[in-house]
Amino acid sequence: MSIPTHMTAIAIRAPGAPDMLVPEERPVPSPGAGEVLVKIAAAGVNRPDVMQRQGHYPPPPGAPDIPGLELAGEVVALGQGVQRWKIGDKICALVPGGGYSEYWVTHESTALPVIPQLTMVEAAAIPETFFTVWHNVFERGMLKAGETMLCHGGSSGIGTTAIMLAKNFGARVIVTAGSKEKCDACLKLGADVAINYNTQDFVAETKKATDGKGAELIIDMVAGEYIQRNYEAARMDGRIVQIAFQRPPKAMVDFRPILMKRLWHTGSGLRPRPVAEKAAIARGVEANVWPLIAAGKVKPVIYKTFPLREAAAAHALMESSAHIGKIVLTN
Repeated sequence: MSIPTHMTAIAIRAPGAPDMLVPEERPVPSPGAGEVLVKIAAAGVNRPDVMQRQGHYPPPPGAPDIPGLELAGEVVALGQGVQRWKIGDKICALVPGGGYSEYWVTHESTALPVIPQLTMVEAAAIPETFFTVWHNVFERGMLKAGETMLCHGGSSGIGTTAIMLAKNFGARVIVTAGSKEKCDACLKLGADVAINYNTQDFVAETKKATDGKGAELIIDMVAGEYIQRNYEAARMDGRIVQIAFQRPPKAMVDFRPILMKRLWHTGSGLRPRPVAEKAAIARGVEANVWPLIAAGKVKPVIYKTFPLREAAAAHALMESSAHIGKIVLTN
């Protein structure tokens, strides 16, 4: 396959609204040592992309200014020392940026094979979301069979993934979502309880669903006043894992529940991590989640796809929060 010298990529003209995303001609990158060049078929859209476009989440050192943290496509060139992949392989990969383009490079260790059970669109919806859920729910959050997880944003890409994986590993799942339609979608995916945060108090409902005890694990991407309420909704010795901040990251909090309930509040971000740490998460996902996908037990929930050049419309949809599941760009 002949590789062009230039490609279309989506640039952020200036921090601001979705219309700041504009198609530009950029040079096709060359793979460095341990990297492969991918002809991108599809790329997932995620909240960090929106935050980057708004100017709230600058790329970490060494990451490109082009947004896009996950992609799927075909390997078209190999960097020095690449061992796992060969030209023509279909892969999906976690990248620190660059997914909103026609070609991009990824380190071979943060890529996974696109198995026959997945379309390219589905494969592109996996890395950022599934890596985040696997690490924060199971590795950091230590969710075990028989425990109860409360996951906020149940109808998001993260939420839908967390429901499916937690259920497959034997946990009980409570989620919050913003409408009856979203709550119903979460229940259909396997959630045991879905709380409409616009009409119900998630602390009271979580307590009610757990005989007054609370949830062992809480996955939160909201912050703000949710920090205090999560402490109230957590069980004795509960764990709260912070994965994002959709509301202010600063809050006045009464920390007494941490002592009284022996709570553990941690958090992690994926994008700034070194390649070796992302590679370790990739191996965990491949060993534990890929068999579930191969068996047809887990599949990413795709809400809508947009052509790459319509990235602005994809961001407008994400900001509306009307979606249930993932939004994906296609080439």
